[in-house]
Amino acid sequence: MKKVLPDATIYVYEENNEIKGFIGIIEKSYIAGLFVSNKYHSNGIGSKLLKKCKQDYPVLKLDVYAKNLKAINFYKKHGFKIEQKKENNETKEIEYSMIWKL
Repeated sequence: MKKVLPDATIYVYEENNEIKGFIGIIEKSYIAGLFVSNKYHSNGIGSKLLKKCKQDYPVLKLDVYAKNLKAINFYKKHGFKIEQKKENNETKEIEYSMIWKL
């Protein structure tokens, strides 16, 4: 994530001068990362960030580790579908490529 952030379009969720979460989009549709501060999990911030990205992009893609069931269920709830199962080249972990289309 640190490698791609300088080239990413970043959407920030800020409230009361505090950044509570952000999402980074690269290559015109790929979600490089979605982060919400631990103390603000389950407050709808990730959903709001995704909703904003869906307004700006007709297609969104991402990769998520298969063992991260919470993230997989979150993205499925927001209309993402699993497109492919593969092994991550760097970590050798199984991951899913997911996609959302307008």
